[in-house]
Amino acid sequence: MSLQAKLDAFKADFEAGKPPYNVPASVIEIMHRATAELIASGAAGNALKAGDTAPSFILNDPDGAPVSSSELLAKGPLVLSFYRGVWCPYCNMELQALDAALPAFRRLGANLIAISPQTAVNSRKSVRQNNLDFPILSDVHNDIAAAFGLRFIMPDYLVQLYTSLKNDLPSFNGDDSWTLPMPGRFVIGQDGVILYAEVNPDYTRRPEPEDMLPALRKAAQSISG
Repeated sequence: MSLQAKLDAFKADFEAGKPPYNVPASVIEIMHRATAELIASGAAGNALKAGDTAPSFILNDPDGAPVSSSELLAKGPLVLSFYRGVWCPYCNMELQALDAALPAFRRLGANLIAISPQTAVNSRKSVRQNNLDFPILSDVHNDIAAAFGLRFIMPDYLVQLYTSLKNDLPSFNGDDSWTLPMPGRFVIGQDGVILYAEVNPDYTRRPEPEDMLPALRKAAQSISG
């Protein structure tokens, strides 16, 4: 089953109010409103695209060790996934799908990292719960997400909903700004140029890991050539 098929199946059960979430229809309506407004805002159009130069960054891994994009790119192409946090089931399913594709990425000489605004302890939880074999980096205040054009401020009514559901993002992220990244996936060549970019303001939609393989093959050919 494809990643999107798994996400669609989960979404259908979630929005039907099935256990264990048992979410009322009023909550679903608010989430739909927020997604529709983010789509209508055109924010995704401001995100970096293929052909743009990716910002360089240094972020800490879950153990507090700094990870440099420049050092990673010196070794090969870089697959980069921005996601919302360990509390987001759609994100967790995406991380699992990326981990399953990791051998294919590595065969093409690429590294894979994920970036989230969450604290180190929650990144460790993400790695542990999803049994990941790649690092998750902490993007405090979503600053790197902003550099890629992904950061947005949550509307007040959505903040109120999250608070009522005890989805306490300030605690998850160690930051009270109530911002999130739109989910984004990038392939960056060793020269720092983005070869593949997919950004969706609808957090229930994610590209397939296999969608990045043509860009990675192109990058591998340019290295060998």
